[in-house]
Amino acid sequence: MCEVIFMSRLSGNFDENIVSMNALLGVERNFDIMEKKMRVGGHDASLFFIDGLTKDEMLEKLLEFFYGRKEDDMPQTLEEFQVTNLPYAESEVLTDTEDILKNLLSGVPCLFLSGYSGCLTIDCRTYPARSVEEPLKDRTLRGSRDGFVETLVANTALIRRRIRSPKLCMEMRELGKSSRTDLALCYMEDRVDWACLEKIKKRIQEIDVDALTMNQESLAELLLPGHWFNPLPRFHRSEHPDTAAAQILEGDIVILVDNSPAALILPTSLFAIAEEANDYYFPPITGTYLRLTRMLIMFLSIVLTPLFLLYSQRPEWIPEALRFIEIQETVHVPLILQFLILELAVDGLRLAAVHTPDMLSTPLSVIAGLVIGEFAVNSGWFNSEVMLYMAFVTLAGYSQANMELNYAVKFLRIVLLLATCWFALPGFIIGLLFIGFCFLSCRTFAGRGYLYPLVPFNWEALKRQLFRVKL
Repeated sequence: MCEVIFMSRLSGNFDENIVSMNALLGVERNFDIMEKKMRVGGHDASLFFIDGLTKDEMLEKLLEFFYGRKEDDMPQTLEEFQVTNLPYAESEVLTDTEDILKNLLSGVPCLFLSGYSGCLTIDCRTYPARSVEEPLKDRTLRGSRDGFVETLVANTALIRRRIRSPKLCMEMRELGKSSRTDLALCYMEDRVDWACLEKIKKRIQEIDVDALTMNQESLAELLLPGHWFNPLPRFHRSEHPDTAAAQILEGDIVILVDNSPAALILPTSLFAIAEEANDYYFPPITGTYLRLTRMLIMFLSIVLTPLFLLYSQRPEWIPEALRFIEIQETVHVPLILQFLILELAVDGLRLAAVHTPDMLSTPLSVIAGLVIGEFAVNSGWFNSEVMLYMAFVTLAGYSQANMELNYAVKFLRIVLLLATCWFALPGFIIGLLFIGFCFLSCRTFAGRGYLYPLVPFNWEALKRQLFRVKL
């Protein structure tokens, strides 16, 4: 390979610039990086672009326009050519080689003209993207059916469509030396917490990585690294533009990352993560019922199976009114093993469902229902009471739209199960204290407690989190 001499700025020689760009871009090696040589108004010209990232119709119209230029029509400078001779709105004159490469590799065509200093960028790029449709995971019974896609500009347009205010700001940032991933900070300048916003900007500026390998998740871990033992999510993720717009109007900050069909919302709390769009698309009393039911189910999914295990270890503690919960059948496998095996089995079925083609999803459900249901009980591996309670906690997990919160609850439940198995009542209490420590020690990006406004207590704010009031 030949050694490429990188120049920070373009030289005044057209031929040198073209040779340098060909060497830097590897035009001969890369089939998708194209160079179109032509004559524009008596001047030699080269147009560099990425095949597949450019609007073909617009590029054809621009080429037709360039071929029609006469030598008498050509101005003195490239800036004047941009103003008087280019029938396209999004254009810019660049002289820095790094900026030119960044634009070109992002899909922006770049035009070099002999006799002119600089490079003319024409932003007629387009990215392959799926249509705007409702997210598969976070569905709503009412409201809009659109969702974020993998294109950053389309996602910002979905928010801008809902907030038609000049106070809405969308600042562009870039991360990754190799990936150069674009991200946008969206906020209302008259409602945002400026201290939190400046902290986010400073943290992004200090991040030094080669690429955001896992896209949005990599950014979240770099922005707010946490303790490995605490599984609680500290970012609110949403694929709904209306949810993101509502949080922006409440003063929160939304981060959109290119190639990611979701928004990072911060600062956040447990109550905000547990919210759903359905809470606001129904009357206040129905929204309040849905919200309180979801919180109660989440609490029960943590303590139900450990509490049943504790009562099974100490049957004499079972109240007379609840004697029916006592296991009547013979226990062949220890209860703790039954619970742990079923926890793994549920995740195995979930992973199998993700990778199962749609045409085979029904047979998978039948097999799972027969093997893990009736046959598992009849074979003596599992007791019917264990199957019942595990079915409840499994369904309870699907009541939460946030998958990270669902898995956090699962991990905390397993810790509580193990502590109860090893130390009975003291272990159950220690497990509850550990869960409380996880919630209390988790801090949001703004420095507030994870359980705010419950801890520290703020009744006015807590009332709005628990009860769906009129908007």
